[in-house]
Amino acid sequence: RLVSKDGRCNIEFGNVAKARFVFLIDIWTTILDLKWRYKMTIFISAFLGSWFLFGLLWYFVAYVHKDLPEFSPSINHTPCVENINGLTSAFLFSLETQVTIGYGFRCVTEQCATAIFLLIFQSILGVIINSFMCGAILAKISRSKNRAKTITFSKNAVISKRGGKLCLLIRVANLRKSLLIGSHIYGKLLKTTITPEGETIILDQVNIEFVVDAGNENLFFISPLTIYHIIDKNSPFFHMAAETILQQDFELVVFLDGTVEATSATCQVRTSYIPEEVLWGYRFAPIVSKTKEGKYRVDFQNFSK
Repeated sequence: RLVSKDGRCNIEFGNVAKARFVFLIDIWTTILDLKWRYKMTIFISAFLGSWFLFGLLWYFVAYVHKDLPEFSPSINHTPCVENINGLTSAFLFSLETQVTIGYGFRCVTEQCATAIFLLIFQSILGVIINSFMCGAILAKISRSKNRAKTITFSKNAVISKRGGKLCLLIRVANLRKSLLIGSHIYGKLLKTTITPEGETIILDQVNIEFVVDAGNENLFFISPLTIYHIIDKNSPFFHMAAETILQQDFELVVFLDGTVEATSATCQVRTSYIPEEVLWGYRFAPIVSKTKEGKYRVDFQNFSK
């Protein structure tokens, strides 16, 4: 299948090595799309690398100004940076400067303009690195894709009569009490077709309209909904039957778009159904009931039953 049950796309891109520099141009999206292990590696490397690089620069400033103990500076000698005695202390001062710890034991003096410039440059660069990396971590955590994991579809689709018409039905549920605002449901039927000119089109897409009783937009998605597609003469399922549907070669991809109520970020949930997952002549078991206290109860044990 092209789309897995949890919405991931099963597709591989080939021969894109020459265009990889494009991913570096859009570095923000590239960082957001990385897996957590790669993102954390870049996060740690960015900070450790910058601390060590500026540590070398601070050591070089102290070496050029002959502030190090091996040069045996006089008592009246004023160093560029107080108490830098080697590479380790230069690294510690670099760390203290960039993360604005400022223990006070090591500090820049007014003796060297180079040291003052380096202090300003590291402070500005440190703010940029910190803003970018922490922003990327926060954006990764708050991505609306995580909200999509609390929207679930039934394992199977069913074909049965609804309102006197033959329909394909799918059940979808929101596992949170917060709503998806402006929700919209639609589908795509993917199949291989041959044009009158003899051209074979792999993954040809046919629009599938899904509705609930109130339409397919601005759904009141507080409880599980059963969406359905009417199988009429305009439907690609019109020429299928219970005896032939398993011989068909198609994949039905269902999409749910909406806006997350808490963050106002757009969210898309998707799943797919192949012929073996479409059951002809079945209907879904009821899952919504009313308790004695007057509350509505949803029994998710029968969600896909």
